Amino acid sequence: MLRKLYDWVMSLSATRHAERALAAISFIESSFFPIPPDALLIPMVIAKRDKWIRIASICTVSSVLGAFLGYAIGYFFFDLIGRPILEIYGKADSFAELTTRYNEWGGWAVLFAAITPFPYKVLTIFSGVTGLNIVVFTLVSIVGRAARFFLVAWLLQRYGAPIQSFIERRLGLLFTLFMVILIGGFLSIRYLI
Repeated sequence: MLRKLYDWVMSLSATRHAERALAAISFIESSFFPIPPDALLIPMVIAKRDKWIRIASICTVSSVLGAFLGYAIGYFFFDLIGRPILEIYGKADSFAELTTRYNEWGGWAVLFAAITPFPYKVLTIFSGVTGLNIVVFTLVSIVGRAARFFLVAWLLQRYGAPIQSFIERRLGLLFTLFMVILIGGFLSIRYLI
C-alpha cells in the first residue's frame, strides 16, 4: 500500500496540477492539516529538478500565507472558547504569565518549528492565541520556511538520483521515521507547552 501511495504522489508531481496541489497542501498544513508539504515537494523536485527554485518558492509562499490562517484561528477562537475555559478553572493568570514568556521568546519557537519537522501549525495557532507580534511572526515564518524548503529542494536538485534511489529502497523505513518524528513532535508539544 505504501508503494502505491508513493507511486501515486510521484505521478501527481509530474502532472499539470502538481503546483496547485503543492500550494494547497502547503497552505493548509501551516494551520491545521497533519501532512507536511514535503510529501509532494520531494517527488516534484525529483521529477523536475530544473524547477527546484520555483517549487520551493510556491511551497514557501503558500506555507507562510497559511500560517496567517493558523494565527487567525488562535487569535479569534481563543477569546470565544479558550479564555472562558481557563477562567472556569482559575488558570487565566497562569496563562497570562505563559503569554508574556512566549511573546518574549516566541519568535525563536516559531523559527524552530518553521525549519524542523516540529508541527509548525501548533505554533502558528499558539502565536495567535498569545498575540505574538505579527511582524516578528511574519519575519521568522518567512526565514524559517524558506530555509527549510529551499534547503530540501536544493539538496534534491543537486543529488536527486541517489536520493530518489535511497528513498525508493528504504521507503518503509523512511515512512516509519517520518511518523515517529511527527508523533514525537505532537507529544513534545503536549508536554512542553
